[in-house]
This record gives sequence, C-alpha cells and structure tokens, in this order.
Amino acid sequence: MNLRIPHDAWVIVCDARKAMFLRNEGSPDEPRFAVEQVKEAPANPPSAQQGTERPGRLQNAVAPTSATDATDWHELAEKEFARDTAAALKLAGQSGRPRGIVLVAPPRILAVLRQRLDAQSRSRILAEVDKDLTKYPLHEIARILSGA
Repeated sequence: MNLRIPHDAWVIVCDARKAMFLRNEGSPDEPRFAVEQVKEAPANPPSAQQGTERPGRLQNAVAPTSATDATDWHELAEKEFARDTAAALKLAGQSGRPRGIVLVAPPRILAVLRQRLDAQSRSRILAEVDKDLTKYPLHEIARILSGA
C-alpha cells in the first residue's frame, strides 16, 4: 500500500460485524498501532428466526399482482453497524482526538461509512482502503498498510 500514516492518526479497520479503532503510536515510516476501542455488532440470528412472514404483494393497476422482495435482515444489520461506527467516529472527532483518519473496510461497508460520516470527520480522512483486515493481528495490519 505504501501509506504514510502520521503519528497519532487513527486507522479504523472494520467489516459488517467488528470495528477496531487503532491509533498510530509509531512514526509514518514505521507505524505501530494501539487499540483505542473495539466495537462488535450484536448477534444476528438466522433469517428464519427474524422474519417468517411471506414477502408482501403489490396490486398493479394494469398488470397482475406481483411479489415484493423479502427483507434481508443481515444486510440491514450490516448497514446499522456501519452507521453506529460512523457515529462513534463523529463522537471521537468532536473531542478533537484523531488528527487524521484512515478507513479500512470492504467496499460495501466503506460506501455506507462514506454516506454516514459528517463533514468534520470526512475532512480528516487521509486514505480509504477497500480491504477486510479485521481478522489480521495489529502488526500485520501495519505491515500491509505501510507496504513494508
């Protein structure tokens, strides 16, 4: 990647179920991340346990009745978690804590985060990385982002 992450900048590594707020305690050349906060999504049971109703029907004026799509409860939960992550980042930004922010998330989650971030948080973004690194240890995340 070859990112130069400034000292005290935050790296937000998240997916649909977990968000890690990391702070660079090292230098831009040799990042060393410390965990500031970890957020995890609540349990998301199988769809059969969440909504057992059949999909709705639409009565069209000139065509036969058609079915609507079934609600994807898991997708809704993912978007809600991304919104909560953006809200936590906004709250941290109000205290003036992160000097810069690097967002690391899969493309779908990154898109929801972009939509939900306020202008102040958006102005602090240094880079966006469309990868899922939540299962990697901190030293591996630092190595991948810095390109070392």
